[in-house]
Amino acid sequence: FSRIKRSQSELASFLLIYYWVMAEHQTLVAISRNPIPEKLAFQLKDRASGFGAALHTLGGQITNGAYHSQRWTCNLHLDVRQREELRLICSQDKTDLCFLDANLIPRNIQVLAMDMDSTLINIECIDEIADFTGKKAAVAEITEATMRGEIKDFKESLRRRVALLEGIHADALEAVYRERLRPNPGAVELLAGAQQRGLYTLLVSGGFTFFTEKLRERLGFKQTQANTLEIIDGKLTGRVLGDIVDGHAKSAHLDDACQKLGCTRSNAITMGDGANDLNMMNGSGISVAYQAKPVVKEKADAAFDHVGLDAALLLIS
Repeated sequence: FSRIKRSQSELASFLLIYYWVMAEHQTLVAISRNPIPEKLAFQLKDRASGFGAALHTLGGQITNGAYHSQRWTCNLHLDVRQREELRLICSQDKTDLCFLDANLIPRNIQVLAMDMDSTLINIECIDEIADFTGKKAAVAEITEATMRGEIKDFKESLRRRVALLEGIHADALEAVYRERLRPNPGAVELLAGAQQRGLYTLLVSGGFTFFTEKLRERLGFKQTQANTLEIIDGKLTGRVLGDIVDGHAKSAHLDDACQKLGCTRSNAITMGDGANDLNMMNGSGISVAYQAKPVVKEKADAAFDHVGLDAALLLIS
């Protein structure tokens, strides 16, 4: 009889553990340049309990030398408002918070796909080109509205902006690259780490091939996709050649790359900052918003405001 009672107790314990594992809907990952204080963990757990969610520490705090990270399991799938509340708590300690699928297997990530302007690099190239004719403010206004999602038609937005570049000497492109373009913090380390892990690296941009090709050579991307500016007699005509790479095209290029590798976008980590990146990021294994517009941050799994691009390597380790 005692053996039966013990067996029943063991079974109950097993079912309790099984239920908890199966109930995990998300893994929360905090990433910071500094050690993550214990009080932050308490604050997150306390606020989550107000949503009816339970956070349980998953292992100890780890560091890779550049960043510190801490993980928790969560038994609920938190909505946008709840995630933003927890991110706000972390932000007060200059810490970024990510919400990953609890079933994500990092080693299954095979593709890194990312945007260029204001994600991989520090500028919007088209705005800087326009500065050579004194039209930067006019172009930047359209760029910002597009990235915020206020202008829905990216193709029309790009045509309007490129038209303002008519007559600019092509040498301006080289000047922008040499004098103004810089990789964002962690970009070089991210690409090196991705290549070390054998990831297929894709740079897909609504910007221009002049810059994506130079960055492919500089950083080692396997593939780049972008728009081609028409140049006649050494000057920009104000037109784009061929099909425009917009949000839908970015998404299609990701799917094509995954298909060639025999996987799906669930095996990709994607990174962007503007509304035209959302199609590409949607449905990927991990989506990262880097210094992004609110419309992107609220939909992304990870929002990096305090750490560099290379912090993404912690999510696939």
